[in-house]
Amino acid sequence: MAVYVEEQRLCLPAAGCPGPLGGPAAACGMSRLLGGTLERVCKAVLLLCLLHFLVAVILYFDVYAQHLAFFSRFSARGPARALHPAASSSTNFSRPNATTPSSGLPEAPSARPGPTAPVLPPCPDSPPGLVGRLLIEFTSPMPLERVQRENPGVLLGGRYAPPDCMPAQTVAVIIPFRHREHHLRYWLHYLHPILRRQRLRYGVYVINQHGEDTFNRAKLLNVGFLEALKEDATYDCFIFSDVDLVPMDDRNLYRCGDQPRHFAIAMDKFGFRLPYAGYFGGVSGLSKAQFLRINGFPNEYWGWGGEDDDIFNRISLTGMKISRPDIRIGRYRMIKHDRDKHNEPNPQRFTKIQNTKLTMKRDGIGSVRYQVLEVSRQPLFTNITVDIGRPPSWPPRG
Repeated sequence: MAVYVEEQRLCLPAAGCPGPLGGPAAACGMSRLLGGTLERVCKAVLLLCLLHFLVAVILYFDVYAQHLAFFSRFSARGPARALHPAASSSTNFSRPNATTPSSGLPEAPSARPGPTAPVLPPCPDSPPGLVGRLLIEFTSPMPLERVQRENPGVLLGGRYAPPDCMPAQTVAVIIPFRHREHHLRYWLHYLHPILRRQRLRYGVYVINQHGEDTFNRAKLLNVGFLEALKEDATYDCFIFSDVDLVPMDDRNLYRCGDQPRHFAIAMDKFGFRLPYAGYFGGVSGLSKAQFLRINGFPNEYWGWGGEDDDIFNRISLTGMKISRPDIRIGRYRMIKHDRDKHNEPNPQRFTKIQNTKLTMKRDGIGSVRYQVLEVSRQPLFTNITVDIGRPPSWPPRG
């Protein structure tokens, strides 16, 4: 536009630009042509700017309207979410560090803003923090206060869940128990760090047999299965462990698989060898479905021995097979001790083992009878004291 004005000023003294191609007239004509072209270009630019501005205004109001509709939809859902605890942000006390499932939609702002639990990724199949072979010794004093200080992340009752990932299983560790407080302290000292490094969501249950009658390991394990599920119905993997056995390698993962798992395959008292092919004692694991499939464990093995062989028979009779870790990983140390009183060898165990096929349907988790006397949630475990009765005065047939 500035050039156009300057060119017009040059043409004023030319007296109207006479002549078709006269010198001053030709210059004036070229000036007018150039000025007209520039004017048209400027008008086109202004029109484009106006068009761009109108498009921007339309898009702004369109996006604004969509946001209003989006927020209104989530505000309308607010009361419905409050009616369903699984979809609310309230804490699920039965599953520590549990997170609510994501709907796949972005979170909408609410009238009462607050922190939302992050969606945790699945825990890796091979935990990255495992150490491997461990040095296990039972000579140092082991007060419970020390064990508690070493495991600040373990919640009341012996519950734990990894803070950075979501495990695929919820594991209940069941320990049959009576008068073994010294052994229990060592077990807690070693096993809690191992289980945490394995990224497990787990709880520890000590099933304490009340009284001084003959000990019944398998019946206590049945009780532990039922009582753990009463506390948390999401348990889907059950590890049954003697209190005097500690794994020597944290790569021996306390998980359940497609088949029942035998963990303690190489104890020091057996020279780190499997004593015989059908051995299923010490530490074993079954999923909830596998446990129910064999009708749990037998209740009629009073005293030492036989119940683990009966369990092996139940697994075989239901068409399942035993899964075991590599013998270099499945090594265990046993805390040396004298045999407990009222846990003498069961003289009927060999006869009972031969009759598993006849007894497993009537004797098991469906027939267990007991009375819970006390449930005490300690900092590192849940103690359940039970009365499981006493052995019959004469051995039952079959």
